[in-house]
Amino acid sequence: MNWPKIIKTLRSKLFLTQEELAEMIEVSFASVNRWEQGHFEPTMKAKRKLAKICKENNIDMEAL
Repeated sequence: MNWPKIIKTLRSKLFLTQEELAEMIEVSFASVNRWEQGHFEPTMKAKRKLAKICKENNIDMEAL
C-alpha cells in the first residue's frame, strides 16, 4: 500500500492537520509527518486505527 498517499488523502478528505490526525490515532505529530514523507510506515496498531477512521467516515481505504 502507498501509505504516504493514503494518509495525505485521508487527512485531506477529513480536513485534518497532521497534528489532529496524530491525536486521533494516539501517535506523535512527527510519526504522521514521517509516514506522509515516506520515511516510515505506520505500525499495525496505527494501521488498524486508520482503517477504523476510514470505515467510520465511509472512505474506501483501498481506493485512496
